[in-house]
Amino acid sequence: MVDYELVDTGRGARLERFGAHVVVRTHPAAMGEPRAPDRWQEADLRYDRDRGWSGPGLDEARSGWRARLADLTFEARPTDAGQVGLFPEQAGMLPWLRKRVSDTPTASVLNLFGYTGLVTLDMARAGAAVAHVDAARPTVAWARRNAALNDLEDRPIRWLVDDAPAFVAREIRRERRYDGVVLDPPTYGHGTSGKAWRLERDLEPLLADIRRLLTPDGFVLLTAHAEGIDPDDLGLRLATVVDDVEVGRLELTATSGTTLELGAYARGSGAS
Repeated sequence: MVDYELVDTGRGARLERFGAHVVVRTHPAAMGEPRAPDRWQEADLRYDRDRGWSGPGLDEARSGWRARLADLTFEARPTDAGQVGLFPEQAGMLPWLRKRVSDTPTASVLNLFGYTGLVTLDMARAGAAVAHVDAARPTVAWARRNAALNDLEDRPIRWLVDDAPAFVAREIRRERRYDGVVLDPPTYGHGTSGKAWRLERDLEPLLADIRRLLTPDGFVLLTAHAEGIDPDDLGLRLATVVDDVEVGRLELTATSGTTLELGAYARGSGAS
């Protein structure tokens, strides 16, 4: 089974291999000319925001296939939003998270906006008890299938279909505490109640509540994929929750040598 590979970027698109399928997807930040133009002919799946999915591999891909990332196996499939079930740039955050978990025996981790479970499964594999929260029931079911693919379904994972801010508020009332919180909020979206989420409006209140959930030496990883987001701005927001904040850009380097920017991160530990 072939692992994930960012093959090349350019002309407003990204070329990636997810297991057996090679995928082209539009991406406005992919500027410049491709460095490996011949490789683009390998693509059997293409996604365009106006036309959706196409390609000779589409019929087979709709039923799902397997791809590996961070030594974990995932179910991949094309979605209406142009995703395939993995955000590969998140894998670069996993070594930092594993170190935090290894420093805290029996660590409890809250993974908000958990999607299909990359962070959840890696943290569970590292020995943490994880609460996985996502507002989309089909996505949580997808994450549970990924757990089964990796023989992790018996690990201490709570699978929760819930609105992230509402769940955090209830956990505060229950006086529950976590050693770490990971959140990868969308720029905009809707919770289980249908209430709209807006990153600019809703992130700060959520971080204020997360501060009340953290143990004194707890850690937080905040990532965001909004186009043009400033890592320093993200860091200033997180500094209200934890100390020793470090920031950076989420990016991937293609085998062709091009670099693709995909957002920003801020992370730190210890109550602010």
